[in-house]
Amino acid sequence: MISVAIIAAYLALLLGLGVMSQRLNKGTSEDFFVASHSIGPILLLMSIFGTTMTAFAMVGSTAEAFESGVGVYGKMASWSGLVHSAVFFLVGIKLWGIGRRYGYVTQIQYFRDRFESGAFGYLLFPVLVGLVIPYLLVGLLGAGTVVRQVTTGAFPGLFPATNGGVPHWVSAAVISGVVLTYVFIGGLRAAAWANTFQTIVFMAIGCVTFYLISQRLGGAAEAIKMADPVKLAREGLVEPSQFLSYALIPLSVGMFPHLFQHWLTAKSAKTFRLTVIAHPIFIMIVWTPCILIGLWATGAVMDTPTGLHRIVPEGANPNAVLGMMVNKLTGDAMGGFLTAGILAAIMSSLDSQFMCLGTMFTNDVVVHFCGEKRFTDRQKIFMARAFIVAIVVITYLLSLAEPRSVFALGIWCFTGFAALFPLVFAAVYWKRATRAAAFATVIVTAATWFWLFRASNYGLDRDVLIFGMMPVAVILAASAVTMIVVSLITAPPSRETLDKFFPPRLADASN
Repeated sequence: MISVAIIAAYLALLLGLGVMSQRLNKGTSEDFFVASHSIGPILLLMSIFGTTMTAFAMVGSTAEAFESGVGVYGKMASWSGLVHSAVFFLVGIKLWGIGRRYGYVTQIQYFRDRFESGAFGYLLFPVLVGLVIPYLLVGLLGAGTVVRQVTTGAFPGLFPATNGGVPHWVSAAVISGVVLTYVFIGGLRAAAWANTFQTIVFMAIGCVTFYLISQRLGGAAEAIKMADPVKLAREGLVEPSQFLSYALIPLSVGMFPHLFQHWLTAKSAKTFRLTVIAHPIFIMIVWTPCILIGLWATGAVMDTPTGLHRIVPEGANPNAVLGMMVNKLTGDAMGGFLTAGILAAIMSSLDSQFMCLGTMFTNDVVVHFCGEKRFTDRQKIFMARAFIVAIVVITYLLSLAEPRSVFALGIWCFTGFAALFPLVFAAVYWKRATRAAAFATVIVTAATWFWLFRASNYGLDRDVLIFGMMPVAVILAASAVTMIVVSLITAPPSRETLDKFFPPRLADASN
């Protein structure tokens, strides 16, 4: 019950933060959707980092280290640190300048103008929504497993099926409700504030928990001796071609619709400097403790009245490993605090994803189809909120189905976004990229992704490799080839469009 009380207090604090952010709300749709372009360097760093760190980073990395070994750090953390910052610099700043110059609030608005097609948005919108929903599922599945493990024994009479732990259907509903509430109140400004607070929480508590767990195991040196030697090997569990193809997955940040929206909140191009520099450092701070805990869990034991027993039994659900380690090696209070930290990482992504879906539905579907002048700011905000509720309900119901690996589901989600990276890169840097190529790229990418995702039994089969590489390599190659070939054989964009998006001083738009 101590853990439950701490978690409840944290959620109440988040609601209070949302109410406070409302005082700065200007009541306009621009403020609701992009915080009136008023976010400074620290808030931008925290909100972007918090948005990219989900259950995939904490619960998923621990689970993957438990299953596949130390190679997970090289596969994801090291590549993500380098590639994310490169994308922020090469694509994020460019899109910020274009978005500020022409008043965009979504990716689709930019792509419609860049590729001279209003219909393109109707194709891209369902594809982006279809990829964001698995991302949302990653958060709810990760939250459910951790909360259930940490609260085990709290409600034995109420939830006997989970040994008294809060079941997934309850925790997912509560978390979704809290995020919805503060997003409804303050829009993207509330999300940015909440993300900043939550990033501080999960980084600080994660480090403290890592220290406490290592001490209970006799120190980090002793803890690593308990780990399965096979999982500590640098080679054998991950083939070189598979490792190299993982470098393509972090390209997904270039097509995240929620990141595009966060980029547009920046005050100026200089605001990005801190994010580009500090983002890799923050990734190291978060991923390293989680991966080490997963490695320790492969063989960690503790004294019990009946002798030494493994903390995480053979055949345990990998998604529950972090919760088990925390529940058995820290006190109830620390378990509650760490769960709050994990929920912070999860909710700092959910809020931005909810916001981006509502923003796209309002601006790219309803307003684009019916006309800008037909709706007031209040009506636009209402439509965004209504669509967000619908998405949350759908995602919640899907999360109640047979659970997938958080890490594997996250990889498939990121694979889809990464495969669309040639679309945004060509739009920003290649004048010859055409409307027909944009349509063809999205169709080929979506079809290839779905075909391979289905071949993996919708994420259950984790051994889907093509020529030893991750599916992202094949899908990205198909996407890039389609963009190049179709662009070269179709008519180039109009001179008006080229002058609009490639003027000599567009790079200096921030000035």
